[in-house]
Amino acid sequence: MSHSLSLLNPKKYERFHADPRSRELVLKTIDFFETKGLQKIKQDDQSMVWYEDFLKFIKDEKIFADFLTPKEYSADNGRWDMYRISEYNEILGFYGLCYWYAWQVTILGLGPIWMGTNETVKKKAAKLLAEGGIFAFGLSEKTHGADLYSSEMLLVPQADGTYLARGSKYYIGNGNAAALVSTFAKVDGTGEYVFFAVDPTHEKYECVKKIDTSGVRQAYVAEYALHDYPITEEDIISRGEHAWNSSLNTINIGKFELGCASIGIATHCFYEALNHAAGRNLYGRYVTDFPHVKKLFTESYARLIGMKLFAFRAADYMRSASDDDRRYLLFNPVVKMKVTGQGEKVVGLLHEIIAAKGYEQDTYFEMALRDIGMLPKLEGTEHVNMALIIKFVKNYFFTPVEYPEIPQIREAADDGYLFRQKTGGLASIHFPDYRLAYGDADSPNVRVFQEQVELFRTLLMTAPPTAEQAKNIDYMLAAGELFTLIVYAQLILENSRIYAIDKDMLEQIFTFLVKDYAAFALQMILSHENSATQEELFQKMMKKPVLDKAGFGRVWDSVYALKDQYVMNK
Repeated sequence: MSHSLSLLNPKKYERFHADPRSRELVLKTIDFFETKGLQKIKQDDQSMVWYEDFLKFIKDEKIFADFLTPKEYSADNGRWDMYRISEYNEILGFYGLCYWYAWQVTILGLGPIWMGTNETVKKKAAKLLAEGGIFAFGLSEKTHGADLYSSEMLLVPQADGTYLARGSKYYIGNGNAAALVSTFAKVDGTGEYVFFAVDPTHEKYECVKKIDTSGVRQAYVAEYALHDYPITEEDIISRGEHAWNSSLNTINIGKFELGCASIGIATHCFYEALNHAAGRNLYGRYVTDFPHVKKLFTESYARLIGMKLFAFRAADYMRSASDDDRRYLLFNPVVKMKVTGQGEKVVGLLHEIIAAKGYEQDTYFEMALRDIGMLPKLEGTEHVNMALIIKFVKNYFFTPVEYPEIPQIREAADDGYLFRQKTGGLASIHFPDYRLAYGDADSPNVRVFQEQVELFRTLLMTAPPTAEQAKNIDYMLAAGELFTLIVYAQLILENSRIYAIDKDMLEQIFTFLVKDYAAFALQMILSHENSATQEELFQKMMKKPVLDKAGFGRVWDSVYALKDQYVMNK
């Protein structure tokens, strides 16, 4: 069964929903923002006001309660469904990353709770969600960032079996107004890891300050301190290895959200740029008549469609995950690193077209320029995620196993495995033969890209990184870019069949993939020491895409047809 894939257009909203309630909540969200209007969104952004109106809307409509409460703890339509969570990320990003941030850090704050064994805290969280509460994730610290080994927050045991929490956390979203803050610490004396829940209204909780940032200006990024905050067993979410794993598994979920938010931001920028350029006449021609502008718009559109194909396919792997199939642990960091990076690239290409217009204060674009670059750098930098990705190279290429084909998963179901994720053992994660994704593709640029992939596999077999190269983090990260692009192409191909993407569109997607691959191969030569065999193979990877002027023209026509299809209410 195929389903069309198109850019989000809130004025002509069309998207599959497994139940009427989910569609109703999305339409109400769209209506909230369109009624608020771009001018008011920008005013609030510039004055950095806390978004009380948005949080009231969330509370009144029970949006977070429905979307973020597992079915077991929900009295209504609640379920943790990554299909609809993915789309809601896209919609909030489309209107403003600050709104998405309140949602994102609520997801992070809830992660350890739903992963924990404390039923009291779970029921309390469900009740607070139903009452419109937002949540926070107290993990990082000012001195150590997200280095959990060095965490200085302590839980100090008392003679009566209770504890006192001492320490501070830094860069904590919603830290001013969360209903509960899931806080990571160590038990004083034993060093045992622990997660516990604290209430920001408690007298021993101090919201030290708001950390002002250039992006997400309205969000409240807090530093908070606990001054001998009393903790009992009823407040403890998890301990030991369970607490440690909960922090990592929460980030596994949270990092995925950033890619979908990036899609939303880039999509809104695309409409704004196209509307502006198509209506602007320079030197007797409309801007969209210039060949280089057509090229920039078409590439931006192709990259956007590629982002959507990869991210929503990765969601299928999350939804179908089990102890026996944890392929999502490769695909998630690729969403985090590659999709967010592509969003930044798209906004950059569009900015080349609209130039100074992108800095004007009454545009969405101006806000996006500040926000889009944050996403590759949240929930672990690109380097951190790349270091994880390259751990999968050997199994991806050389130990294929058979798996049932993963379909598109859109059922209204709880994705409960995400709260009991198996951890560690990355060497036990296998993949089917990656060549299956290429199948009988007759697209010229898919074939060119496949030749580049096979050259990379040849490199691994005949001239793999030496021991010295493998110790060089710069070298391995750079080589990891080549591997990441191979994984990116695989899921794009899989989802292009599900969505019946036409050949012209697929050719434009693989045109930029071939060029990007060649550019990364060139960097391996220019920036690193290689053996003669390695250098020869990198040179062979520098292939040119096949040019199809007629196909390009047809895609450009479909891009230009989006002119004036979406304009946000003022």
